[in-house]
Amino acid sequence: MTVYVDDMRANFGRMVMCHMVADTDEELHAMAARIGVARKWHQKPGTSHSHYDICLSKRAHAVNFGAIEIDRRGLADLIQRKRALAQNQEKL
Repeated sequence: MTVYVDDMRANFGRMVMCHMVADTDEELHAMAARIGVARKWHQKPGTSHSHYDICLSKRAHAVNFGAIEIDRRGLADLIQRKRALAQNQEKL
């Protein structure tokens, strides 16, 4: 399972949030379920920007379960790779 968590720190009420993304939505949903994040919080499904916003305590759980920590550049690279893959599949 290849899941990533970025280093964003955005305030949301009393929480501080970051992004959790994955190579596939299946991997993303599996990790979300594993760390206790409801599927209703999934954002931008079916796109290269598919992700969950998760609080830092959930981020720590994801890392403990094998998520890879990335920075903003890593997130942008991942989104670009996913977009290119989707475009290549559309051509087939």
